[in-house]
Amino acid sequence: MPVALARVIDVAHTLWPLAGAEEWDVPGLIVGDPSAEVRAIHLAVDAVADTVAEAVERDAQLLLVHHPLLLRGVTSVAEDRYKGTMVARLIRGGCGLLAAHTNADVVARGTSAVLAARLGLVDPHPLVPSARDASLGLGRVGELPAPVTLGELARGLGEILPPTAQGIRGAGDYFAPIRRVALCAGAGDSLLANPAVQSADVYITSDLRHHPASEARENARIGGGPALLDISHWAAEWLWLEAAADELRAALPEVTVTVSELRTDPWDFALV
Repeated sequence: MPVALARVIDVAHTLWPLAGAEEWDVPGLIVGDPSAEVRAIHLAVDAVADTVAEAVERDAQLLLVHHPLLLRGVTSVAEDRYKGTMVARLIRGGCGLLAAHTNADVVARGTSAVLAARLGLVDPHPLVPSARDASLGLGRVGELPAPVTLGELARGLGEILPPTAQGIRGAGDYFAPIRRVALCAGAGDSLLANPAVQSADVYITSDLRHHPASEARENARIGGGPALLDISHWAAEWLWLEAAADELRAALPEVTVTVSELRTDPWDFALV
């Protein structure tokens, strides 16, 4: 039995409240008529050509993504450019588009919380707690059940995350013992100076740029600080999709919810 898109939006905003989004973020409905009927929802990290085509081919009436398609301002959705083409294909295919972005990062079963759980961290809590609820917030920090080496942790991540061309990059002693782990699914170099990150044995995140990573490494040599593990942005956040799907299935049992297994990491190969 189908439900109205407006009902799905209400559920999404209950699971991932808009109040939790960063000020610069634009989660929510991007394409679609709130009065339209929804029988199937398809989840993906990104609204790109392959995932849009997959959603339409599966006859989904909603594509729910983590990354907002129109995060940066646009002045045209003409079909001679990527974003306009995606909007047009979704509309023609009768498929709406909804994004849950930083509002899905901070919740109890958000992107970083899922990664922390997959690693088995004990008592994980936010790196940047919410002012409204200290159990919510960006990133997570906790301890492994038993120490492992940095190399062993990196290999363990490789078993948890879907494969990508980037793989996993590490900075630090491969054999250094690791117990306390800080992490932030997605791009987290803005948190490198966070006290909880600095006091951890390792910091796991994505999109680490040369200068912040180099500075963190040099500071660690002088005054202490974490080793670094740089993982794929897409892979880290893809783990969240199944948890999100489970929550949607529980709230909307009359709706079919599926998760895309397409790799939308932008890199196709790496040479070493």
